[in-house]
This record gives sequence, structure tokens and C-alpha cells, in this order.
Amino acid sequence: MFVSHGAAILHADLDAFYASVEQRDDPALRGRPVIVGGGVVLAASYEAKAHGVRTAMSGGQARRLCPRAVVVPPRMSAYSEASKAVFAVFRATTPLVEGLSIDEAFLDVDGLRREPVDVAARLRREIAEEVGLPITVGVARTKFLAKVASGVAKPDGLLVVPPDGELDFLRPLPVRRLWGVGPATAAKLAKFGVTTVGEVADMPEATLVSMLGPGAGRHLHALALNRDPRPVRTGVRRRSMGSQRALGLRRRSPEELDAMLVGLIDRLGGRLRKARRVCRTVTLRLRFGDFTRASRSHTMAQATAETSVILGAARGLLAGVAPLIEGRGLTLIGVSLGNLRDDRAVQLALPFDQGMAVDEAVDGVRERFGSAAITPAVLLGRDQGVSVPMLPD
Repeated sequence: MFVSHGAAILHADLDAFYASVEQRDDPALRGRPVIVGGGVVLAASYEAKAHGVRTAMSGGQARRLCPRAVVVPPRMSAYSEASKAVFAVFRATTPLVEGLSIDEAFLDVDGLRREPVDVAARLRREIAEEVGLPITVGVARTKFLAKVASGVAKPDGLLVVPPDGELDFLRPLPVRRLWGVGPATAAKLAKFGVTTVGEVADMPEATLVSMLGPGAGRHLHALALNRDPRPVRTGVRRRSMGSQRALGLRRRSPEELDAMLVGLIDRLGGRLRKARRVCRTVTLRLRFGDFTRASRSHTMAQATAETSVILGAARGLLAGVAPLIEGRGLTLIGVSLGNLRDDRAVQLALPFDQGMAVDEAVDGVRERFGSAAITPAVLLGRDQGVSVPMLPD
């Protein structure tokens, strides 16, 4: 068991990250509702969230909900620099840092000679003073509970869950606080009168398994009892990498969706090769106009980093869900690449691949002259969306 006997795991999560950077850099925006992104909301300040504005909402709907909001274009380079500064503070606090995204991480402070609550308070103070951003920290004995605690403490808060108060803290929380419980699972549980974490904990595991399947049932039962033995892990490479694009509510033609898919795969292929990795599984993720979600996956016979091969698999998946898109509309399209492996051993076993050679030549030109130096023809003159900063692959 890797879990500390005390509450020594921190989950640190920047508050409304993009919007907070904008408010930091422009004093005129402080205290005002701020929306980052015009066509689709990329982020919203808490002042805008108070009016019902949410990430991935269409810009038009957001402005109707909050007419006084200030809409600003995204500045990805500024967010990337702010993230680097925050992670520098994390790593100066403890070497045991596990980044989850550019604005959140787990920290294990069990080996430090200070009380974890004092470490967390100092961390928040240093990030406010050195980076100028608000951050919320949850402190608990497990990663799961630390993340829940930070969610409850938001915004700009600090919450410690002591080991002897874990279940008392968890039981009254809504079931959506459990990792893996989205709208569909929550609705399924609600049909059986299960709406809180405590009610999940009280159910026999076998009952949950029969309702949700073996993986999800056991997972949720364990979390409801705060059974989470995962340690904070450093230096672990991603098991998957993905990219997505919010579309708003406007109907998109098949040609537009195909162009978006090309753009997503083009970016992912470059990331895959830069990380010297190959993938076998391509997963298409969709959110429909009624806000239901679906995913489709295809596992290829051979691992690859070739853009055209990955695109072919993704196009096949998109064609298979065309009737659903036609009937429901689409508000988000995403692709993730899984079953990642180091490409060295794989490539040694393969014959010369002309497609890969072309991809690598394109990567070289883009690295030297910029990402726009070479663009797939189908993307010329099209808005390719925003390239979101992320942790290294």
C-alpha cells in the first residue's frame, strides 16, 4: 500500500486558469465577468460562471446569459508561461509532483519536515506572490480524496480532510463527485434512488457491478469507501494523448467535420512523432447537441505514427456515427491515441515506410519555419481552432 497514513497528498488546481491570467495581466478586468474565446467559451471567470457561463458553451449563449461579460481572445503563450512558473513552485516544494494538466497537479509532501496544511498554505501564498494567480489546494490521505477536497474548496480555498473524518466528509457529497461518474452514470444511479456517495458506499459491490459492469462498479464502490492506493508518480509517460475541438451549436457539414478531423490528426501525428512514440488504438469522442456523449475505438493490427494511417482509422469511425450526428447535431469532436509504445523497438522491426519519411520531413520543416509552414490542403482558408497548451507528452 503506497498511501500515507496521514493526510499528506495535495491536489493543487488553479482557479479559472485562462480567465485568471487575463485578469492578472489586465487590472481593468479584475472583479468583472470575463469570457475567454468568442465562438466557443474556452474559459470563464467565476464572475461569469455565476451567470451560468460554462466552458465549451457557444459564445452567443454565453453572451445572452451574461451581457456584461468582457470577451477576450485566448493567449496560449501567456497561459503556457504561467503554467511553467506554477510548476516551478510545485517542484521547489517537493520533488514528488505528478502533473495532470497545465493547471493542476498532485504533490506528495509526506517526507517534508512540516505539517502538510502548512506546506499547502505556503504553496498557495507563493503562487499568489510569485505568479499572481489564485489556486485551490485539497489535502488528504489519497489522491482521489485530495482532488475531491480541492473541488469542494473552490475557488481560492484550502481544505484538509483528516484521516478520521474521511467517510464523514465523503458520504453527503453528490455522486457526481466520484471519478468516472458523468451525467449518464449519475442518471442510471438516480433511477435506483442513489444520489450521494454514502448511498453508493452502502450498496453491495455486486449490486453496483450488475448495474454498471465489473470495471465501473468495483471502481465506484472502492472510491466511495476512499480506497485509492495509487501513489503520486513522477516521470511517467502518458498512456494516451488526445486533442479535441468544441464546435458550438451551429450545424456542421460532413466536409467541415472531416476538415476538423484532419486538423486534429495532423496535430496529434506531429506530437506522437516528436515524443518518439507509436499508437495502436484510435478513439473518436463526440458530444452531441443534446449534450449526450459517445466514443468509438479502433485498434490497428500494427502500431504506427503515420498520419495518413491514423486519419484513415479516424475517418472510418466518424463515418460509422454519421447518422447519430445527423440526428442530434455535434458540439464537440475529439480524438485520442492509445496503446502508446516507445517507437524505437517497433521501428527496428519494420521495413522502410515512405509515408513516415514524408511525415518526418514535414515535421522538420515545421520545426524550422513554424507550424503554418506546411498545411494540409483541406485546411487552407479554414479556422483550425485553438491549439491548447499542455504538459509534455
